Amino acid sequence: MNIKIQITTLLVLITFFVQAQKIEYNSFNISDSLKLHANAVVRFEQIDIAISSQRSMNIKEKRIVTVFNSIGQNAINAYEHYDKKTTVKNIDAIIYDAFGNEIKNAKRKDFRDQCTIDGVTILSDSRYIYLEYTPTQYPFTIVYESEVETSNTAFIQQWIPLNENFVSIEKSILNVSFPSNLGFKKKEFNFSDFKIKKTVDTSTNLSYIATKILAQKEEDYSPIHSGYPRLMMGLEVFNIEGVDGNAKTWKEFGQWYSDKILTGTTELSDETKNKIKALVGNETDPIKKAKIIYNYVQEKSRYVSIQLGIGGWKPMFAKDVDRLGYGDCKALTNYTKALLNVVDVPTYNTLLYGGREKYDIESDFVSMQGNHMILCIPNEDDYIWLECTSQDNPFGYQANFTDDRNVLIIKPNGGEIVRTKNYQDKENTQVNIGNYTLSEDGTLSGKISMTSEGSQYSRKANLEKMLPTEKESHYKDYWDNISNLKLNKTTFVNDKQRISFTENLDISAEDYGKITNNSMIFVVNVFDQYTGNVKRIRNRKTPFEIARGSYDSDEISFQLPKGFVIEFIPKNFELNSKFGEYKTEIVKISNDSLIYKRTFFVKKGVYSNNEYEEFRLFMDQVSRNDSAKIILTKI
Repeated sequence: MNIKIQITTLLVLITFFVQAQKIEYNSFNISDSLKLHANAVVRFEQIDIAISSQRSMNIKEKRIVTVFNSIGQNAINAYEHYDKKTTVKNIDAIIYDAFGNEIKNAKRKDFRDQCTIDGVTILSDSRYIYLEYTPTQYPFTIVYESEVETSNTAFIQQWIPLNENFVSIEKSILNVSFPSNLGFKKKEFNFSDFKIKKTVDTSTNLSYIATKILAQKEEDYSPIHSGYPRLMMGLEVFNIEGVDGNAKTWKEFGQWYSDKILTGTTELSDETKNKIKALVGNETDPIKKAKIIYNYVQEKSRYVSIQLGIGGWKPMFAKDVDRLGYGDCKALTNYTKALLNVVDVPTYNTLLYGGREKYDIESDFVSMQGNHMILCIPNEDDYIWLECTSQDNPFGYQANFTDDRNVLIIKPNGGEIVRTKNYQDKENTQVNIGNYTLSEDGTLSGKISMTSEGSQYSRKANLEKMLPTEKESHYKDYWDNISNLKLNKTTFVNDKQRISFTENLDISAEDYGKITNNSMIFVVNVFDQYTGNVKRIRNRKTPFEIARGSYDSDEISFQLPKGFVIEFIPKNFELNSKFGEYKTEIVKISNDSLIYKRTFFVKKGVYSNNEYEEFRLFMDQVSRNDSAKIILTKI
């Protein structure tokens, strides 16, 4: 009888325990294929976007994510942005342990709420609410739900079911509803390689489902957005911060932006106008005028970010920037435009995606795009581009942030897509001329002049503003092939007219020449070794990109120590490839005086995944030859 009671009690407890669990959130139920290479698995995601009118959009989201480690927490995405035009109507989350037992129920009051302020934003009415959760164990599963309502319909969030490496997707659903008269449009990217199905596509509804997308490994040199499936959406009839818009073409969009956003923002006081006219004086050449004004703006103003209301798109008034001496990219661009208007230099505001990675405005998808603004000056059949946020950039220089990408220029008669300056491979140069000597104990003493231009200029120009400790750290990292490096003297010449930056350095290093018995061994290429490596990737899936080409040239004379003769010297070497060219030569002037010559040319381009191993071997050959050694024998 006691045994029967005990069994009955145990069954009741087991039943209660099972009922308390959420079986579907048990992390052990996830298939092995989804867990492979995954830091997290998105078990389920559903996004419902309901656009009811030109000024009303509602977004509901449910997201269930199982997290396996601390890196996987990046996949949770339990946060929402809001401002005066956007309201977070609901937000909550429940967290379960590995077996599906509830361990935390987070309501709105448990979420943190703070202003969206970064290091340069001084004023913003944009805020975000987010869950801050520190797990005590892995894996765990979070069920996150939110609802957001906004009157801004100019931006419809992209659907990106897979947006980072090492995350798997079990199921992701998108549902969109919209009135037929708003001109809804979409553009698909990279759908064909994934299990994505369009389930509804009518004049008022659109739905997709993505299933069993396996975690992707990181692949170096991948082009931006390469391989990720994503969906862009937009409206031809939209609203932004209370301003209605209607645009089917870029010309119409540009006209709307000019009329509704930019109009009335370039007024200046008579005092400022007279000051600018006096500054330009009798100069008549428009480009020379622009250089004078650009220099004036750089000296007078500084960049900060101000995001109030439509401030994400509408510039501050030019007269306010003139008075305050600061502004964001739109404000400083518009201020420079206003000053140039005073001296009759035509200019166009230009919208684009700024960043080191080249990211185009999608030219066949008319919509609100971009995260940055620069100024465009027509110059015969070409354009000059001004980065108005920089206090240091040379006039017209834009490498590595706004170069070689599709942008939208806002002309008086409408918008137009054009491409910014493409810095050709052999424009991106570093020319090294120097010398070094080796003493009998292996100590290196050398002088080098390194002149950088094109895209290589921006990598060096900030050196002149570094503190001594920062400069020392930079060169120890740059010359990581030189142990015991000592900087004896450094001077810089920043020629902004030629857009050329020269580093003049006097260095020394003990034990550069390694002495063993009666021999000394040292690497010939002291100043410009390629010491990196291209990672081996077996079965690469994505194409790879060399985003910017370059051309390095070295001519270094060197003196051997007295009392030694050459036992071994590397042969001249030449390598030609679809990816570039490499050549080294050692010229013997006398028994103890030689010249090392080197050229290294890398071609930009997008290459297939099947060519990656060939590229890796090309760079490996460069690395091995750059570390070629001379062996000396003591007499």
